[in-house]
Amino acid sequence: MALAFDEFGRPFIILKEQEQKTRLRGLDAQKTNIAAGKAVARILRTSLGPKGMDKMLQSPDGEVTITNDGATILEQMDVDNQIAKLMVELSRSQDYEIGDGTTGVVVMAGALLEQAEKLLDRGIHPIRIAEGYELASRIAFEHLERIAQKFEFGLSNTESLVQTCMTTLSSKIVNRCKRDLAEIAVQAVLAVADLERRDVNLDLIKVEGKVGGKLEDTELIYGITLDKDMSHPQMPKRIEDAKIAILTCPFEPPKPKTKHKVDIDTVEKFQTLRVQEQKYFDDMVQKCKDVGATLVICQWGFDDEANHLLMHRNLPAVRWVGGVELELIAIATGGRIVPRFQELTPEKLGKAGLVREKSFGTTKDRMLYIEHCANSRAVTVFIRGGNKMMIEETKRSIHDALCVARNLIRNNSIVYGGGSAEISCSIAVEAAADRYPGVEQYAIRGFADALDAIPMALAENSGLQPIETLSAVKSQQIKENNPFCGIDCNDVGTNDMCEQNVFEALIGKQQQILLATQVVKMILKIDDVISPSDF
Repeated sequence: MALAFDEFGRPFIILKEQEQKTRLRGLDAQKTNIAAGKAVARILRTSLGPKGMDKMLQSPDGEVTITNDGATILEQMDVDNQIAKLMVELSRSQDYEIGDGTTGVVVMAGALLEQAEKLLDRGIHPIRIAEGYELASRIAFEHLERIAQKFEFGLSNTESLVQTCMTTLSSKIVNRCKRDLAEIAVQAVLAVADLERRDVNLDLIKVEGKVGGKLEDTELIYGITLDKDMSHPQMPKRIEDAKIAILTCPFEPPKPKTKHKVDIDTVEKFQTLRVQEQKYFDDMVQKCKDVGATLVICQWGFDDEANHLLMHRNLPAVRWVGGVELELIAIATGGRIVPRFQELTPEKLGKAGLVREKSFGTTKDRMLYIEHCANSRAVTVFIRGGNKMMIEETKRSIHDALCVARNLIRNNSIVYGGGSAEISCSIAVEAAADRYPGVEQYAIRGFADALDAIPMALAENSGLQPIETLSAVKSQQIKENNPFCGIDCNDVGTNDMCEQNVFEALIGKQQQILLATQVVKMILKIDDVISPSDF
């Protein structure tokens, strides 16, 4: 692109290869961008809430994913439009920051864009709309603080944490086991949480899955699972009070760095070399025995001779263990990763109360469980399920529940779900609109209408009459001055979300409103789209 000046000194833009580019300007550009954003929101709208539908996505290599997690759906969709990509990133940033509410944030942004389109048609300038949205988002943010409730929890009193995780899991495929899974998620987070600093390191929670069994067999292991078995079938399958040597050096004679060739022309020379190699293996195994190790976990493989020798010396071993697992084992057992046999000392051994090998079903699948570790702050959620897709979706659901529990430990404020928080914010924003004399008040009212999109989508997905249900709940909130009335999606018979125990984390809700507003403001400020035309 180049800038040129006419004879009066006014600048104008010359487009390089103009005939190969398409250009949209002004209102047309904004309308096109809004249409793209709305299209993405429309896809996710039916996935919202406990009765939301699932999407089936097939990747180019034929792998199938079934999910109703907003971030996963958008991640798997091959989106080409730039504005639609912004919506994908919006969902991703909600996932990174909060871990839950990825569908709601996109539906919210789509509703804001829809309201903005109506305001643009009435001739209101996009900047004024963006400013109005900014004001309204601040009002909604502060109103959420006011209606939020704090709850106390401890290691013995976890009911409110479990209830909040159950709200998250109720919109997933796994909702029939939501109580069990929510308890597992809360116990896992509390096992690794630092309650004094209010911090949780989710890296210490490993989520593993194995096809087979049923969803109810999902368990929490206070330790580590490895998808490996003992290197020799005759090694013991159960080791109590294990002292574990964690090695990153291979069980084989060292190879010289230089290029070399050994000429062996007699049997004696071959025998000498053979004895020397055997001595190397002997020394290695002896070093492990001398420091008191009762189990060796090695990052690399070892040949049959080393394996045979280890078995004869009663030293069980596991080979080909990945780097990430080695680190987790080191953290859990309090051991050190040893890069050379010479550095092996008794202080560097990890300690575990029990190491056992478990086999599954009729298949020859085996896994190692390392339990009762010295440092119990590493846990594994082990998921069972009928097929691979079920296990993958359960992993995503557990991830959401873990994130919700972590958010509540960081900030123990909750708002009530079922669209009650959005309806309450909508009433507050609508009431505040009259205080603003400028054109912004139209945008603030538009924001209030957009907030109603979430409870309306919840009602629609639950098979209720959306407009009737929403207006009934709204009037009930105003009449009773009760911000906890929401959409009764599960037909319990009461609209009070406090009675239904439908909780959501306050920071997740606030983040949704802020992120959606930011993205919509960015989209509204674009008034010129220059793109290469399709050949």
